[in-house]
Amino acid sequence: QVRLVESGGGLVQAGGSLRLSCAFSGPVFNDYVMAWFRQVPGKEREYIGDVDRSGSLTSYAGSLQDRFLIFRDNAKNMVDLEMRRLKPEDTAVYYCAATLRDLTVPRAKDYDYWGQGTQVTVSS
Repeated sequence: QVRLVESGGGLVQAGGSLRLSCAFSGPVFNDYVMAWFRQVPGKEREYIGDVDRSGSLTSYAGSLQDRFLIFRDNAKNMVDLEMRRLKPEDTAVYYCAATLRDLTVPRAKDYDYWGQGTQVTVSS
């Protein structure tokens, strides 16, 4: 059984940085493409980016790619999301997700497993 657990959320001032972590347990981490999403109340879950199975290829939503970076460590079964120059509009619950599929269009419904989410609040 796959389990994802996010950590690292919290309160940060605008302009600051934060690094979130996602711990993967279960079989087999290297089989999964890993992604990060975020969600604010009343809105759909928003794709941030993903990383391929090897950790060498990342993709990002165009609006976030200059501030957000995804790192994958297959030895530790971990995926991190580094967020820089944070803005109040980045306030959301952040989720990591895993899929066995090779997606050309990253849609939340195509991800097989989700973490419980971690709250990030950016104060102005």
